[in-house]
Amino acid sequence: MGVFSSLGLFYAIILKKTLEQVLGKRKDNPMIDNLRKKIETALAEAKDMTALENLRVSILGKKGEITDLLKSLGQLPKEERAQAGQAANELRDWATLAIKSAIDDMAQVQQQNALATESIDVTLPGRRRKIGRLHPISVTHKKLEDLFVSLGFNILEGPHIETVYNNFDALNTPHNHPSRDEADTFYFNDNLLLRCHTSPMQVRVMEAQAPPIRVVIPGMTYRRDEIDATHTPAFHQMEGLVIDKGITFGDLKGMLELIVRHIFGPGTAIRLRPSYFPFTEPSAEVDVTCYSCKAKAPEGCRVCKGSGWVELWGCGMVHPNVLRMSGIDPEVYTGYAFGLGTDRITSAINGITDPRLYFDNDMQFLSQF
Repeated sequence: MGVFSSLGLFYAIILKKTLEQVLGKRKDNPMIDNLRKKIETALAEAKDMTALENLRVSILGKKGEITDLLKSLGQLPKEERAQAGQAANELRDWATLAIKSAIDDMAQVQQQNALATESIDVTLPGRRRKIGRLHPISVTHKKLEDLFVSLGFNILEGPHIETVYNNFDALNTPHNHPSRDEADTFYFNDNLLLRCHTSPMQVRVMEAQAPPIRVVIPGMTYRRDEIDATHTPAFHQMEGLVIDKGITFGDLKGMLELIVRHIFGPGTAIRLRPSYFPFTEPSAEVDVTCYSCKAKAPEGCRVCKGSGWVELWGCGMVHPNVLRMSGIDPEVYTGYAFGLGTDRITSAINGITDPRLYFDNDMQFLSQF
């Protein structure tokens, strides 16, 4: 392996001849001559980059031998300094180029060796760039939002951290209601909590806007539910609120049937069950045909638990007390509200039987949608 590149070798030879001419004019430069021979020997014996770097530091570094040699020239008689200084500078220039040429040669040889040993299997498939996509719940939200916008609704968002007043008090939920138990709701302190439904935005809208009101509020909600095949501590809802003159429960039922037909098609059955919510009266639970067993209701179905139905959301007419607390006269205006469980709707659309999959970030699962 040569230690000099062709161009570097050319300049090194020229400098070497110049150095020899300077040394030839003086017979008493054994220190410079010996140092040059030492460098040549070290370059010839260098086997790797570490040896070359160590040689560079020992010869040309701040404490290198040539540096020390140049410093010692001041001790020579005045008439000898110029000639000795010229010889020392020529030695330094030659050593600098020679060592750099050796390092460049070594790097080139190492690169050639690396390329010679590298192998590429051209039969392997190419690496495709993974392209992101919407989460299945986001797809459901967008589908529903498109429907509501076409019906004249406004899409709003609310804060995840709510006040106890907006989450409970202004929604006609008394202090002794089970949902206000610390074991059921995530509290930060006596005044702040993670909202357990998107209904607090009803209060914010009614306090800020005079009727008529038609809004839909999608978002994440939180409750201290045990994780199982139908429950997670965090889940998604889409709250709907309509307030105007002459709104009836018949208007609510018509809206629910329209939503169900839009999501599941005309063949899906719907069932309304009387229920209780503090902020609506009368109230109802909305069930649809089980998306796991297709309403065959076997005893082993873990989604519908053998009933053939799955609860997807709640609804009802806005309670007069809620209207009054928000500054709306219940003698003039009425309204309805509904809360869609969009996690369950997404499961019904796609045949997903375990909502925990939505939060696992499993690419094999998410890439199906």
